[in-house]
Amino acid sequence: MKKNRIDVITLGCSKNLVDSEMLMKQLLANGYTVKHDPEKPEGEIAVINTCGFIGDAKEESINMILEFAEAKKDRKLNKLFVMGCLTERYMEELRMEIPEVDAFYGKFNWKQLITDLGKSYQQDLALERSITTPAHYAYLKISEGCNRTCSYCSIPIMTGKHQSRAIEEIEDEVRGLVASGVKEFQLIAQDLSFYGLDKYKAMKLPELVERLARIEGVEWLRLHYAYPANFPFDLLRVMRENDNVCNYLDIALQHVSDNMLKMMRRNITKAQTLELIRRIREEVPGIHLRTTLMVGHPGETEQDFEELMDFVREARFERMGAFPYSHEDGTYAYENYEDSIDDEVKQARMDELMSLQERIALETNEAKIGKVLRVILDKEEEDYYIGRSEFDSPEVDPEVLIEKAQKLKIGEFYQVEVTGAQPFDLYGRVILSE
Repeated sequence: MKKNRIDVITLGCSKNLVDSEMLMKQLLANGYTVKHDPEKPEGEIAVINTCGFIGDAKEESINMILEFAEAKKDRKLNKLFVMGCLTERYMEELRMEIPEVDAFYGKFNWKQLITDLGKSYQQDLALERSITTPAHYAYLKISEGCNRTCSYCSIPIMTGKHQSRAIEEIEDEVRGLVASGVKEFQLIAQDLSFYGLDKYKAMKLPELVERLARIEGVEWLRLHYAYPANFPFDLLRVMRENDNVCNYLDIALQHVSDNMLKMMRRNITKAQTLELIRRIREEVPGIHLRTTLMVGHPGETEQDFEELMDFVREARFERMGAFPYSHEDGTYAYENYEDSIDDEVKQARMDELMSLQERIALETNEAKIGKVLRVILDKEEEDYYIGRSEFDSPEVDPEVLIEKAQKLKIGEFYQVEVTGAQPFDLYGRVILSE
């Protein structure tokens, strides 16, 4: 056990990671040493930032809490704190079931943890973070919460209504991160499309992105988690007119059949979805679309699923993920639908969908062979340098594996000729350093 060290463990999405980074900055400012995601408990204090989205995520969070609770029982840990989405949702149950935890915090009151340690929250560091990603990129959370009423989603239960941050505050944070060496920003929110409606009574995402793109030192801006209904189309102009706004959009569509879209309460039709994709591709040539699809939602028939498969064949998403429906208590679906589709059927549909996508991804990547991409280097491994193009977000998208013909610098941009392709990776060689 290392005295005065706090281990911070982050589970779930990049939005949770931002919260952990803000906490870590405050802990460091108060004199602690901090380790993020240690391989085993080593500090005298541990903080677990939990996810509560679906069953698998909840199980992972609970298992992690139990592992650290055991370490505390074995006197390998003095104090254990738990925060985040799971505790926001199940605070009282967790207190009763895992008494080894010294204190639980929700998603938004983690500052109280600093006070409970006998330290002071430092307001002058409110926009600063201890970055856990490679130093050249960072996640940028522009809002919290969600006003949508999707049938299956428990996130509004945990995060509450949509709350947009002020544009000026986000700009200040970006300037500070640029000064610390960050070049690439992943804009994240539960719902990018809604940004500004609560605070400014207008869709302000296009203006925000345009203003961030003008900040000197911002090399790449990449957009995650747009909502398809009432999409802010002026954003497409901003993407076209600003070279540092990546031709990339993460927009979760979930399904395409009108039957499913209605049952999911998505407020969009199949025809509107197809028109949205057509317009995005027309107005931003070369854009790479990432989407997420769901299988096994209550009421999904074989015909609905086949319609979804046909949609994926037609749309040819450059990036796609899928997950099976999870029957989450408190959601509209939980209260109004029966979870009637067998887990085996859900899994089979997901496997079939992802198998189709793997073939599309391979063809998409093979079309890049011989082309030159601007690539940023993330890390060096034994056989290759690992980088990404503007079409690739960290952790979830393909990487560019670059042959080690010369010494390259992590965090720098290079012109890379693509020499080979697999479904989820590209191979290349540097032809020019920037």
